[in-house]
Amino acid sequence: MRRSLWLVLIGAVGGVTWSWWRDRTAPPTPPSPPEWPPLEPSNSAPVMASVVNGLADSPDARPDAAPGSWLPPTADGSCPDSHLIKANNNSGIFHVPGGRFYDRTKSERCYATAADAVADGYRPAKA
Repeated sequence: MRRSLWLVLIGAVGGVTWSWWRDRTAPPTPPSPPEWPPLEPSNSAPVMASVVNGLADSPDARPDAAPGSWLPPTADGSCPDSHLIKANNNSGIFHVPGGRFYDRTKSERCYATAADAVADGYRPAKA
């Protein structure tokens, strides 16, 4: 029994040594070339879904507000006194007076109430 354990141990050490030596002396294999540009998907449905989602998320896809619920800003980007809430089409966010970024935001639409801005698909800015 002792002899067979010694034979197994010597065989294992010899195998590890041989494997290490073979890997050390073998020429390095070049890395595979990167697969870029990405391969085209076989099914065009996911591609079309991403195009449709991109169009739905664009600022031009926002629903038109009811007449009178928003006003365009003045030339300097500020809102008139009757509609103080500033909305930005690119981000889809509206800012209320006293908010963190209210003073530096140039609005694209001005709303009288936050409910009007939410109804048009904007979300409130984080505090």
